[in-house]
Amino acid sequence: MSQRIQFSQTGGSEVLELAEAAPAELGPADVRVRNKAVGLNFIDIYFRTGLYPAPKMPSGLGTEGAGVVDAVGEEVTHLKVGDRVAYAQGPLGAYAQLHTLPAAKVVALPDFIEFETAAASMLKGLTVQYLLRQTCPLKGGETILFHAAAGGVGSIACQWAKALGVKLIGTVSSQEKADLAMANGAWATIDYTRENVAERVRELTDGEMCDVVYDSVGKDTWEISLDCLKPRSLMVSFGNSSGPVEGVNIGILNQKGSLFVTRPSLNGYADTRERLEMMCEDFFAMLKSGKIKIDVANRYPLADAGKAQDALQGRKTTGSTILLP
Repeated sequence: MSQRIQFSQTGGSEVLELAEAAPAELGPADVRVRNKAVGLNFIDIYFRTGLYPAPKMPSGLGTEGAGVVDAVGEEVTHLKVGDRVAYAQGPLGAYAQLHTLPAAKVVALPDFIEFETAAASMLKGLTVQYLLRQTCPLKGGETILFHAAAGGVGSIACQWAKALGVKLIGTVSSQEKADLAMANGAWATIDYTRENVAERVRELTDGEMCDVVYDSVGKDTWEISLDCLKPRSLMVSFGNSSGPVEGVNIGILNQKGSLFVTRPSLNGYADTRERLEMMCEDFFAMLKSGKIKIDVANRYPLADAGKAQDALQGRKTTGSTILLP
């Protein structure tokens, strides 16, 4: 048996409960991981609230973690019992002491990366990898806007953008978060609680505006983000922390400058074993070089997953948050 966080109905954090449950049965192409640390992400809240439907109830939660291989299926060849591993995709259930998932979604963890660092950064780091290196392959010299620049994804994006020679303008909600984003390599910040984002972008860029906007907020920032783009540039909507973008008339892209828009996801990019390995290799190399450092700013026991989610949803956190089974 294993302790896990589960929910039997959608709703607020009060629906989460700590329960004893047997891990899923090990299939021939699966591995079972004994988690040492588990990552906390906004997508977990989307499943809990029902924005994204869970496949069945009661449901486990979470897709990111790091630990040691506890068992392997008979067809698995690239991993063995005792290996240090990490993962960012797969079936829900990472909020647990033991988690069974397809071996194709699990990668060997280099010795220079600690379990807590991996759990805090796998999903976020691979997200930034596909955003900056694939969705729009940045070459250096571009000016981009990145919402929530002091959060887990944003903190990594600030560092990676600086390493690429990209000017990242980050939106934040306080001076503390502005200072953090700047320390991580942001070129400039905008406090959206007291500044007009589009007007400030215009001032910062001498009227040129941005080559790309990366928006994980969704409903509340959709039009603001479009107003920050130069003609024929790209809007990347990759999250819904304020709610999904709905009811959009595609003609607005024409009105605001023949804009492009995409709605990517990690699963859409790391869709094969080979692509996942390539993305991990790129991200791990950035960690090893020291150009990206992971701020594990918040640690909660597994039983306090609801409190951790409330802090994340209330935008009371900076950096990354992990759960400790």
